[in-house]
Amino acid sequence: MPQTREPIGVIGFGHFGRALVSLLDAAGVTYRAFDPHVLPGQLPHATGSLEELLGQTRTIVCCVPVRTLEGVLRAARPFLSREHLVLDVGSVKVLPTKQMARELGTDVAWCATHPLFGPASLARNERPLRAVVCPNTQHSAAADEARALYERLGCEVIDQTPEEHDQLMAMTHALAFFVAKGMIGVGAGEDAAFVPPSFRAMKQTVDTVRVDAGHLFSVIQNDNPFAGEARRKLIDHLQAIDAELRAANRGGEARDLEIH
Repeated sequence: MPQTREPIGVIGFGHFGRALVSLLDAAGVTYRAFDPHVLPGQLPHATGSLEELLGQTRTIVCCVPVRTLEGVLRAARPFLSREHLVLDVGSVKVLPTKQMARELGTDVAWCATHPLFGPASLARNERPLRAVVCPNTQHSAAADEARALYERLGCEVIDQTPEEHDQLMAMTHALAFFVAKGMIGVGAGEDAAFVPPSFRAMKQTVDTVRVDAGHLFSVIQNDNPFAGEARRKLIDHLQAIDAELRAANRGGEARDLEIH
């Protein structure tokens, strides 16, 4: 059974970095952290530099936006060795997999992962926690170590290829955020004295989109290679439903639309 190599190194102390260290604390996992944009006194177990962090830790979790991951990997590369394992936590997996393969290759162990939780879901105490791990042929043992870490944090772990992950996220995560963003735009449910049960679950997604960092919406829509097609299919179906409703109204029909 692979062991968690402590202390864990955490790069980035934004929304997800703070969520992750809360789980590390709860699980009794020791860690060190670095974020150049956060004062050391505001960052638990802070190191003074990226070099110091990588010198003190062997398993590194990059809690940074997908679009900054490549730059972080390049900055870290001079201080990484074959003793290290690098994980990402991005909401898309095809792009980070390519970035880590390009920047770390066969020299430094790496594994693409996606923890399916964040500050909002942890605040709601949603369980079970889940995490996706994407094994790669360059470092077959890396997935086992990533799995061991997430299981220690109390997660159920799912193995997927990057493509399987992004296809599923396009039809779930991306579409949910897309619809929620539209509902925010029209002010759905704002300042309502009450909402019906049918809206409550949707409101939870709307509230999540409100509090999540702006870059997350862009990433799951634009950096997932399957999200654009998913949005197009949804829009086509919504337009077809709207056209059918308009036609029924013009014809004076009082009937329910067929639900497939």
